[in-house]
Amino acid sequence: MPLRFWHALGAFGGWLVYRSDKRYAAKIKHNLTQSKIAPDDAAYQALLRQTAKEIGKGGAEILPIWLRPYRQVLKLVQECQGWEHVEAAAREGKGILAMTPHLGCFEIVSLYYAARRPMTVMYRPPRQHWIEGIMRAGRARGQISLATTDVKGVRALLTALKKGEAVGILPDQVASKGEGVWADFFGRAAYTPTLVARLHQSTGAVPLLMFGERLPKGQGYRIHIEPLPADLSGDKQQAASALNAALEQLIRQYPAQYLWSYNRYKRPGGVEPPAEQS
Repeated sequence: MPLRFWHALGAFGGWLVYRSDKRYAAKIKHNLTQSKIAPDDAAYQALLRQTAKEIGKGGAEILPIWLRPYRQVLKLVQECQGWEHVEAAAREGKGILAMTPHLGCFEIVSLYYAARRPMTVMYRPPRQHWIEGIMRAGRARGQISLATTDVKGVRALLTALKKGEAVGILPDQVASKGEGVWADFFGRAAYTPTLVARLHQSTGAVPLLMFGERLPKGQGYRIHIEPLPADLSGDKQQAASALNAALEQLIRQYPAQYLWSYNRYKRPGGVEPPAEQS
């Protein structure tokens, strides 16, 4: 079935889940309200409806992206803007910190990149073990290597960066205990990973934001690659705040495609609450 079918199915399913699951809907509403992106109530309601549909599209599109032959998946990308930043880093022999937030289709970005250059992608194994095999088969294609979110995985990232390769990281993932700091994200403290700044400071890798824009009517995707407009050379707190500010700036350009259902503000086990909540 064409991508248009999957996106239409996902949009319907996303809206249906939003209307039927009050707890799920309340989380999206809370996060959107917190962000203050919508200038008025009419814009907020429209953004809320579109967000629910886009989240559904994100769930449905995983099937064709993971299960289709690799060549067919690559054909879904209609355009890539900013590849020159990758080439510039390669000419200097530097590694690349490819940061793909929960925005648009982040699955397509690494697959597109890995058709051209090697990339090591960090991922968190799912709780349902039977899904991991499908996930790994769908993601580990082209020149992709997968690394788990543990000490072994971090070592794999360092090795790739020192070879001048790219590593893929979700910069807005909730960090584990001891691996993050509390930093403002859309007006509220979020436990933000410090790994990106540590890797940048230890290897000199170039930080790039990468985002797979979901085109309307199932037309495919547009890849955006741009330098991170933030300084990661400061201490942990400064770097995390700068990173979140840069992510906010990007998300505000495509607010409906952000995963507002993600529990970005949860407190990991064993982590002291931020000062505002203590």
